[in-house]
Amino acid sequence: MTLSRRTLLLGGITSVVAHAARNEYGFEKTEVEVIVPGLDPAHDGLKVAQLSDFHVGSSTPERRVLGAVATLNEVKPDFVALTGDFVTYTKKPMPLVSSQLAGIEAPTIAVLGNHDHFVDATGVTKAVDKAGYATLRNQNTVLRLRGVDFTVVGVDDGGTGHDDVKKSLEGVRGSRMVLTHNPITARKLPKHAGLFAIAGHTHGGQIIIEPVTDALSKLFGQPYIRGRYDVGGNLLYVNRGLGFGRSSDLFHHLSIPELTVFTLRAPEAFPGIGV
Repeated sequence: MTLSRRTLLLGGITSVVAHAARNEYGFEKTEVEVIVPGLDPAHDGLKVAQLSDFHVGSSTPERRVLGAVATLNEVKPDFVALTGDFVTYTKKPMPLVSSQLAGIEAPTIAVLGNHDHFVDATGVTKAVDKAGYATLRNQNTVLRLRGVDFTVVGVDDGGTGHDDVKKSLEGVRGSRMVLTHNPITARKLPKHAGLFAIAGHTHGGQIIIEPVTDALSKLFGQPYIRGRYDVGGNLLYVNRGLGFGRSSDLFHHLSIPELTVFTLRAPEAFPGIGV
């Protein structure tokens, strides 16, 4: 497996990215190392995995979803983030949310996407719960990791007007990470707060024709479509998603489905960085 590595300093947060080739299940595992201000030293090296935009049913091969779950269990992250769009346009594939995503061994936390709200937010939440995972809707929850509290913040979908950043961040302190579906929500986070947020929604641009895709995305109000961004002094990472909504693989070009594995690093481990 050939890896290419790049290092960036974004708003006081450093990230190192390694890309692996598309695997037998049709997705790429992307490894991202992030230096996060405020991360407790006990959480240095913590692994967080992200999956997004499943669009279960005819839009995404079952084998890909099951393969992603199997890969997660091989990676053994400290926790898993599922950042929305479990379904697409109808309730019919709702049972597949539970059956295909069940079996993730690490603690798993979800947020909803715009399609989940379009179809049935309550129903999707119940399906995720049936799979054994919690869904945060403008809430935060504390995981006890390595003997120290780690707060996971879940901001509901901003594209459908359900996000409430202020409520989501109430009482948050120490090690924390923000989950949301729409990348634009990152603009609503407190500026220069050293926050690390992850999102999905864009499918990585879905059809990549450089520089047309990026230009059109910005024109239509979505400048954050894949990878790392500095948004108001906070770091945002946009996952390309596991499925592609409309006709899946028939409706994308050069945007490979993605499972992301983040390694969180405490600033104390890199005294020369100056974050």
